[in-house]
Amino acid sequence: MASALLSARRNWKVLAIVLVLAVASYFVFTSNSIGSTATLLTESGRHRISVEIADTPDTRATGLMHREEMAQDHGMLFDFGETRPVSMWMKNTLIPLDMLFLRPDGTVATIARNARPLSLTPIPSGEPVRYVLELNGGAAARYGVSVDDRLDHPIIAGPASESR
Repeated sequence: MASALLSARRNWKVLAIVLVLAVASYFVFTSNSIGSTATLLTESGRHRISVEIADTPDTRATGLMHREEMAQDHGMLFDFGETRPVSMWMKNTLIPLDMLFLRPDGTVATIARNARPLSLTPIPSGEPVRYVLELNGGAAARYGVSVDDRLDHPIIAGPASESR
């Protein structure tokens, strides 16, 4: 009987530890993917944007799919972990998007404006990039974004970011 009681207590402790680790993992994932602020620097000024980070294969594959709306000052920042040619698409994406293709230092390489919802047509970066910022369609014009403008964000460390 005492042996069974000891075994049950041990199992309970293991279950409690697993539960604590699961909850901690959730908060680490969540804090990495939402609640971050980026600053878009354009000729018209500094524009603060709340961004979700897509930096894993799963978050990059899902992106902004299936969302019916996004707040005006929000976006999603994709980090590909390396500089390379990138192609995006609008599969299962219900809202029009502007895409800013960003070099490793955060400067804008290419701008795709008002990408058509649900389109499977590839939208190429035009040159090797490390990041893509997706915004609501029309936001790039509203912010006055031009090629060579810059996005500041903690994951963008400038020229040294390529070695991270």
